[in-house]
Amino acid sequence: QVQLQESGPGLVKPSQTLSLTCTVSGVAISTDFYYWSWIRQPPGKGLEWMGAIAYVGRTYYSRALKNRTSISRDTSKNQFSLQLTSVTPEDTAVYYCARGGYGSGLGPSDVWGQGTQVTVSS
Repeated sequence: QVQLQESGPGLVKPSQTLSLTCTVSGVAISTDFYYWSWIRQPPGKGLEWMGAIAYVGRTYYSRALKNRTSISRDTSKNQFSLQLTSVTPEDTAVYYCARGGYGSGLGPSDVWGQGTQVTVSS
């Protein structure tokens, strides 16, 4: 059974870096033909695809966030991570990791983590 679980701090101060980790079980992120995405949902708004990392390690980012977003992976731990720099209160959202590209043109997302709330506030 494939499962994804987000983890990381729930509160980040403005101008700092938001860091989250997704732990994957049931499939190897480095060998199976999939993209691994980060997606977020601000309060009262829709889902927004942020970026993804492919099984070979290549990264893809949305136009809106590419200058502030970095996705990396640790294959020994079967994890991939998100870093979002220079955050503002507008970055407050529920953050999800998922298998697949979700609306990015890289393919659909079929398995999601439960999501984690991140609030940007001083």
